[in-house]
Amino acid sequence: MKTTIVVKQGQLALLKKKDEYIDVLTAGEHKFFDFGHKLSVDIFPLNGGALESEKAEFLRQYYPQWVTEYGFDIVLSDEEIGLLYENGSLKEILAPGTRRLYWRYSDRSLEIVSIDELEVSSILMKKLQHPKLRNQVIKGSEGVLTVDIPAWHAGVIRINGETQALLPPGLKGYWRYQHKVDVEVVDMRLQTLDVSGQEILTKDKVTLRINLSANWRYSDVLLAYQQLASPLEFLYKELQFALREAVGTRTLDELLENKSLIDSLVSEKISEVTEGYGIEVASLGVKDIVLPGEMKTILAQVVEAEKSAQANVIRRREETSATRSLLNTAKVMENNPVALRLKELETVERIAERIDKISVYGGLDQVLNGLVQIKGAQA
Repeated sequence: MKTTIVVKQGQLALLKKKDEYIDVLTAGEHKFFDFGHKLSVDIFPLNGGALESEKAEFLRQYYPQWVTEYGFDIVLSDEEIGLLYENGSLKEILAPGTRRLYWRYSDRSLEIVSIDELEVSSILMKKLQHPKLRNQVIKGSEGVLTVDIPAWHAGVIRINGETQALLPPGLKGYWRYQHKVDVEVVDMRLQTLDVSGQEILTKDKVTLRINLSANWRYSDVLLAYQQLASPLEFLYKELQFALREAVGTRTLDELLENKSLIDSLVSEKISEVTEGYGIEVASLGVKDIVLPGEMKTILAQVVEAEKSAQANVIRRREETSATRSLLNTAKVMENNPVALRLKELETVERIAERIDKISVYGGLDQVLNGLVQIKGAQA
């Protein structure tokens, strides 16, 4: 009895007899004598995915000639990375040690990259970025560490925990396989670091809350990251220590009399401790000194007392000056009747300013003589 097997275009079939593969059937019509209906086929789409790993290993072991003739076999070593292309487009990045078996179909190709080449080529980076513009992700792209370093920045790359080099601005990529790769992007411009809310006890046991701000930059990024695990954290801690030393060894009066004293002391200390660490502090200053509530009241009372004493001193000085002026005036009028007459007229003028109506009898001379008599009687 004859059996007809039809394999459509885009398909491939494995002919079986008693569960053993005996032949490969390509597209077309195939006729066989099948006594006892012992023949069967496994049909595969040529544009399908990879074969199951168990079936692929079985074919590699027992039918290597079929794999060579009809298959697209991928066997990567532990030192190789595979780039799988279909019709000229990158479809997948294969990790080292990957084993895949496809049926040969269309224009499928494989590019092998050595794992020793840690940096991803610029051409491959463009291919990885292009699908992202269409919100697509190439399978296996998580095996690439992508770093986009903006202008005025630099990248510090660590391989297996060891700082290696300084990367310029631009798009970079690194293979993650068999390496722990980390890139930290740092700002090369002048930056501001705030040390806020520091409660410090002065030498005379007064608690102050101080806010300090520092402007800093990297003078040598590689040196900083080779010497320090976290340069920013190191600088913050040293600013704290320097501020506590400057405030804790001085009294409140010393700090209030010279507000720039803290700035100069902290700046001098920071310059010493950061030398040789690739960090430069351009400037720093105390923004706020906050006193406790009760201390504010006491200081306000002290200032009020000082100002009151100053006001009394000024008042006494002015009174003394006025008395001296009156004495000089009296000496002048004693020897000069005209000056005395003018003073009398000035006195009359001041009195007249406070009186709505004045009636004069006997002339102005009698009024003046009366005033003189009144003053004489009072004396």
